[in-house]
Amino acid sequence: MNLPKIICFGEVLWDLLPSGKVAGGAPMNVAFHLNNFGYPTSLISRIGHDPNGWELMKFLKEKGIDTDLVQTDNFYPTSTVKVILGALGSPSYEIVQPVAWDYINVSLSNTKAVEAAKAIVYGSLAARTERTRDTLLNLLSTETEAVKVFDVNIRTPFYTRDLLEKLLAKADIVKMNEEELALISGWYFGDKDPFDLALKIKEHFNINILMITQGGKGAFLVGPANEIKSVRARQIKVADTIGSGDSFLAGFLYQYFLGEPLIVCLEFASRTGALVATMRGATPKIDEDMVVSLR
Repeated sequence: MNLPKIICFGEVLWDLLPSGKVAGGAPMNVAFHLNNFGYPTSLISRIGHDPNGWELMKFLKEKGIDTDLVQTDNFYPTSTVKVILGALGSPSYEIVQPVAWDYINVSLSNTKAVEAAKAIVYGSLAARTERTRDTLLNLLSTETEAVKVFDVNIRTPFYTRDLLEKLLAKADIVKMNEEELALISGWYFGDKDPFDLALKIKEHFNINILMITQGGKGAFLVGPANEIKSVRARQIKVADTIGSGDSFLAGFLYQYFLGEPLIVCLEFASRTGALVATMRGATPKIDEDMVVSLR
């Protein structure tokens, strides 16, 4: 199958779980799961010149993720994040600062990669520092037909209203959760209904597709013609929810770039996120058959 390359920009790191360390970072998780479904992916990130960085590179290469655009930093370390799991498997994070991916540089090679890509996926966390933020905004301003996909993925305190507004204004497709929808819409609108708020945010930022994940209630999207599509949540036994939203996005993009109807894309995304939540960590090995057979 001749599939287009998707670029994922941002953090790559080790999640330090009670059971041990696991490769993670939202952009890397998306790249990992797209690769599970057979998509060629490339990661723009930065690691330290240290054992954690070398081990991450080994992991990425073994999983078939293109590492040509992963930079190495001789001063700042590879990122680690302490993950604390709640009673229902919901994670909280202690994110170290500064780390190598705070200093991703713009280059001719990553600019050309974005110019040629089918899509570029990005989030808000990696843009917490001026260097990486400027690099991201530069790449998003590149003359390219790449679809710009923004996974809001707020991590307090590493965001500002100005930053989120800039990143939303660049996006064609956006994914956010209910809490992020409430936060952002609260800056502009007084409505309570999530469907109305999503529609207004979509129109305010001229977004093509806006997806809202709602945990145990399911997910919905507002499409190009302002049509609303929704799916129910799967009834599963949760191991943890680390990377569930990232795999949701990967599942959606996989179907979307195959040209499937939006409701099919959303249902597949919901199943993918649910399947990953039944397993420990953000990067279990899954495939399309496992997603489709999930009950």
